[in-house]
Amino acid sequence: MTNRIQGLHHNAYRCRDSGETRAFYEDFLGLPLVGTLEIGETKSGRQTQTLHTFFQMGDGSSLAFFEAPDLPFEFKQQHDFDLHIALEVDDATLLDMLSKGKVAGIETRGISDHGFIRSIYFRDPNGYVIELTAKIPGREEGLNPKLNGAREKLDRWQAAKANSTP
Repeated sequence: MTNRIQGLHHNAYRCRDSGETRAFYEDFLGLPLVGTLEIGETKSGRQTQTLHTFFQMGDGSSLAFFEAPDLPFEFKQQHDFDLHIALEVDDATLLDMLSKGKVAGIETRGISDHGFIRSIYFRDPNGYVIELTAKIPGREEGLNPKLNGAREKLDRWQAAKANSTP
């Protein structure tokens, strides 16, 4: 069967403030604001005052945000394992952004070597962790399931969980 999913159009998250979010994604990361939707009514007919913003990446896909003050939402400092967005850059950009983040006073961590990629991490104004990652040339097997044993590792993990459950 052919994969009918062509790629990512956008990934959407809540934001506290559209202006702060724009400053981080457009001014700091360099992703242009390419669209906004003002939503006054949901498809279910509920009245709302929501702004939906889109910040475009180099491949045409977007990171999108909803500012919806009338809908309760708990913003918290996310742990990397709970939620993070990883964006691909080249190695020079990775190093430039590491310095830029530190100079800007934005929480900046890294460089982490994951074997096939190198990554740095920021925290955006909404508490989300943003990872910038650069591929390490010659280490493409890191995401090649024929070479990296991905399925076998998952199966081993699942079996270990099943054997340790009371």
